[in-house]
Amino acid sequence: MQGRRPLIAGNWKMHKTPAEAREWCAGFRDRLPAVPPGVDVAVCPPFTALEAVSAALRGHPAWVAAQTISDQPSGPHTGEVSASMVFGCGARGSILGHSERRAMGETDAMVASRVRAALDAGLRPIICIGESLDEREGGVTSEILADQLMVAIGVVRANEVDRIVIAYEPIWAIGTGRMATPEMAQETIAAMRASAAPHLDANRLRILYGGSVTPASARELLVAPDIDGALVGGASLDPESFAMIIEAAG
Repeated sequence: MQGRRPLIAGNWKMHKTPAEAREWCAGFRDRLPAVPPGVDVAVCPPFTALEAVSAALRGHPAWVAAQTISDQPSGPHTGEVSASMVFGCGARGSILGHSERRAMGETDAMVASRVRAALDAGLRPIICIGESLDEREGGVTSEILADQLMVAIGVVRANEVDRIVIAYEPIWAIGTGRMATPEMAQETIAAMRASAAPHLDANRLRILYGGSVTPASARELLVAPDIDGALVGGASLDPESFAMIIEAAG
């Protein structure tokens, strides 16, 4: 990892009421009152639970992130939530460009504008990119990922590289139980790092793997030299399994 701190981020997606979120946090703090040295942890609840999770994890090393933000600071945008709003709820980062949102119409340009809005508001963007099964089988994975990556980091200044995180999530592995082999994930992420090198210091760029990560698969994935952690979906809904993945990173 060449000095890059691993990050384990849990994406709850559309799960947990505020009360359920507080219960999760209590169980998580009991199970993992401290995280392994040198490991960062983020918890990404829905908007409605951001304040509850931020309060329940106060004093714990884990930080809180939203699941998306608007690129607009305020105004007539019904249903949207701005970067400053989530910051005010205690979030210190946000997932951006998740494939489930891209499937609803988010474009690379929209993701890039959200990345800039997050950085300007003091949030850490966790920028998701990934290819479909057809693209993987068609042999165009490298081109697809390079295009998504370069648009997203095109708005990032060179001195902001330590504030962003890239999450490689093959679309065909999200919520399906399928996952890239450690060798496949390492090869793909190494190629992504090389693609980023002309724009910023790629040796400092944290790149995570996401897509059906479990406690059983985490250890093998996280020893790969270019994989700097994991964006965890379903397994993050259970404090025990999420804690086991965090421990694997340590």
